[in-house]
Amino acid sequence: MSSPAPHPGYAHDDPFDEGFLSVSDIHALYYHQYGNPDGKPVLFLHGGPGGSTSKPNTAYFNPSTYRVVLLDQRGSGRSTPTAELRDNTTWHHLSDLEVLRTHLSIPKWHLVFGGSWGSTLALLYAQHRPQLVGALVVHGVFTVRESELDWRTRQPGPAVRLYPDLFERFLAHLPEGDRDDDDVYGGYYRLLTSGDRATAVAAARAWNAWDVSIGTMRVDEGKLRRIDEDEGWSLSHARLECHYFLNRGFMEDGHILRPESLGKIRGIPMSVVQGRYDLVCPPQTAYELRQGLPESRLFWVPDAGHSATEPGIRQKLIEVCDEYAQLPYER
Repeated sequence: MSSPAPHPGYAHDDPFDEGFLSVSDIHALYYHQYGNPDGKPVLFLHGGPGGSTSKPNTAYFNPSTYRVVLLDQRGSGRSTPTAELRDNTTWHHLSDLEVLRTHLSIPKWHLVFGGSWGSTLALLYAQHRPQLVGALVVHGVFTVRESELDWRTRQPGPAVRLYPDLFERFLAHLPEGDRDDDDVYGGYYRLLTSGDRATAVAAARAWNAWDVSIGTMRVDEGKLRRIDEDEGWSLSHARLECHYFLNRGFMEDGHILRPESLGKIRGIPMSVVQGRYDLVCPPQTAYELRQGLPESRLFWVPDAGHSATEPGIRQKLIEVCDEYAQLPYER
């Protein structure tokens, strides 16, 4: 018997609500809502840092069941000002999520969904506000540990060994004195924050070319083209990623996976979806998360890397979100 055809993903109408929310004297967040206005609220947290959201991010969620809330984080996407590093830390993001929830009159999230850096925020938010999270779905798990950052930018890490030519190109953009393993982030940060925009944009393109090239098992040519075509996205993505990586997520190493941190979310249903060949975020992290929360579920995708756009990851995320849609919404 042949296996069933993969789910194509849910189609949503245009947003039923969108706007900008001021969260500080500097920052205003862009948010948009899809699906059923009276449905079970789900919070979608994008990756990066420095990523963005768009309508295709709703594909995992049944529009008849879910009220899907998307936002562009500080300095990202359509939020303003673009690529702004002032007042931009992990803890600012967590505060913003509460401002947004209150603004939208949502008493509790039925589901919090995040991949890569989005999984970092999803886990942290749940640990700080467990009473406001009904369920968690995370993929490409990332907790900003030193070992995770080394995974893709330190020799002889797996990404460097598999893509030595591309990594050499990544390093070659740096001044020679900054090409040591210990100063890659510092070197790029100096370029990305240069007062000369051309210097910053060139560095952003080099940074993103490496990031995108290792994000999928087959290099995504469309995403590579975006690096050159969308200067604003390219600069904000690279600048914010480097800012957060250089500062190790503004957390102590290992904070999210500590037993006392995981204990705060032990009662929240959680599913983890992880590509076996993820070169951006080590699969070891997803495994350690599952070991620390044995009641959670870990789904390995055997033929995928990091990106949620890879067919196996996408399919499993849709299945899990469909399953959680059946849970009662407990306010």
